[in-house]
Amino acid sequence: MLEISEQLQGVLATLPAKTGCYIMKNAEGKIIYVGKAISLKNRVRSYFHADASHDNKTRRLVREIANIEWIVVGSELEALILEMNLIKKHRPKYNVRMKDDKRYPYIKIHWQEAFPKVTVTRLMQEDGARYFGPYTSAWAVYQTLDVLRRVFPYLTCDREITGLDPRACLYYDIRLCLGPCIGAVNQEQYRQMIADLQEFLNGHSEPVVARVQKEMEQASEELNFERAAALRDKIKALQSIVERQKVVFPSDYKDSDVLALARADNEACVQIFFIRGGKLIGREYFVLEGTEDTADSEVMAQFVQQFYAEAANVPQQVMLPEEIEEAKIIQEWMRSRRGGGKVEIFVPKEGQPQELVQMAAENAAETLSALRTQWQADTHRQEQALAELQSALQLPSPPNRVECYDISHTQGVATVGSMVVFSQGVPDKKLYRRFNVETVSGAPEVSGAPDDFASMEEVLTRRFRRWQAAQEGAAGPGSKPDESFSFLPDLLIVDGGKGQLSRAVSVLEKFELTDKVPVVGLAKQEEEIFFPHKSDSLMLPRHSQGLYLIQRIRDEAHRFAITAHRSRRSKQGMASALDSIPGIGPAKRKSLLKHFGSVDKIREATLDELAAVSGINKALAETIKASLE
Repeated sequence: MLEISEQLQGVLATLPAKTGCYIMKNAEGKIIYVGKAISLKNRVRSYFHADASHDNKTRRLVREIANIEWIVVGSELEALILEMNLIKKHRPKYNVRMKDDKRYPYIKIHWQEAFPKVTVTRLMQEDGARYFGPYTSAWAVYQTLDVLRRVFPYLTCDREITGLDPRACLYYDIRLCLGPCIGAVNQEQYRQMIADLQEFLNGHSEPVVARVQKEMEQASEELNFERAAALRDKIKALQSIVERQKVVFPSDYKDSDVLALARADNEACVQIFFIRGGKLIGREYFVLEGTEDTADSEVMAQFVQQFYAEAANVPQQVMLPEEIEEAKIIQEWMRSRRGGGKVEIFVPKEGQPQELVQMAAENAAETLSALRTQWQADTHRQEQALAELQSALQLPSPPNRVECYDISHTQGVATVGSMVVFSQGVPDKKLYRRFNVETVSGAPEVSGAPDDFASMEEVLTRRFRRWQAAQEGAAGPGSKPDESFSFLPDLLIVDGGKGQLSRAVSVLEKFELTDKVPVVGLAKQEEEIFFPHKSDSLMLPRHSQGLYLIQRIRDEAHRFAITAHRSRRSKQGMASALDSIPGIGPAKRKSLLKHFGSVDKIREATLDELAAVSGINKALAETIKASLE
């Protein structure tokens, strides 16, 4: 056994020989790895054996482990599901995981509505709607819908559809809506079109084309030539889309996904081909993190679990380039996700299936190569921008950590200061902070500038006071220092000219940081850069990477400040409108807002609805109505 702490020795001694998940944490209490095991005792203890077969990733993991927790479950399938949920929730750095800084987009068909709409969403819910995805590119999703809408002109407006409206909107005139609002089609006809759209997204286009062909022939026989011509055009549009879908199997072939993996250095990319009704209807790629020193089979197994946990549809079979561990358990879980019916995971050995896996592998390699080229270009631009700023601002080193501050308020009300942080040229949003300005109140003086100056001084004073506390260990023993404040910036930018800059300089002087923190002011109009104690300003070349970076940082600080200000102003508006009503204290205000959701809803409520809220009697309801009118 490796040399480990007494706490860990105690944990290892009490591990049960049962099936479950184990959760490894570092000294700061952060989850760094989640795993599952048939025997928790045997699996977890194996990490701490002095085994030369451990890879570098496992050795680094073991060095960081400070505590281990575990959860016992009833079966391997339950362990699999729990492990997936924990990885998705905590995104431990030593686990293989899909790279998803944001949720992936889905096409959502609101089938539960009488006249279903089609939208794009990033959240799947159990709401009766039909979902398709996930996709990696929202832009590609919108492009797909733009094409399909010309064939299936679904609703996009918020009208209540009665069929009795006197006139339709412009979309009906340009044939991008069927006009159910004016009764041009009935509910049954509209829902049939949406059903056709769903079939098309599922890759089953032949029945749709055949049915439209039959409708066209019937319209022609009835001498309804205008409708027949419209259906003929629809068939042509359908066929043009179908022609772009490559036929790879007979139409009765099982719906399948073909997966393959490409790796380079510490990067990994999985390519998926979607085969529906024998046709290759689309493909997507996904980038993975945490794959270093991890075998291809394990990377693929983790991807399969994480992707199909998010996928709107699970196919009948999944083709892989090599066998994965626990394939039977994963198949069992996928069957439950599919709602029954067999799901087969297999490695094709010959014929067209094997060729498809090879083609997916080639596509994955090309995609990863293109992405790496793009990442390297982005890194080069960031390095160039930082080098330009170092030279232009005469900094001792590239400004790898840049902090920018802005102030936002409305006539001196709900003043908020924003702090944004860029690390190595990219936003580091987890380090962003907002400051509710408390010491500066009332209407601003001339043009609002002195009010902004005092607000900036308060914000920076609070920021560097937090830094000072971190240096003195004021956060307390065992507590984690806040990275937003415990490090000094390589460059501090205040949004504003000489006035704001002078306040920033005075704060740095107070904390004896003038020699440690370079500071500049950025004027709003011409992107003039002002330096402390200098009358001349600097204007960077209009097309320099350094200027583009400065603009991005300033715009982000402005956006973050406005967002925080609007949020604070909204909360203040809700509170102040109710606080001015006699008899309404904090408890009753909270009850009203919880019940109705907003002051506007409270204002619209009837006396009986108000009196139904806990703590509100008839007399007080009348007072509320009178006060909010």
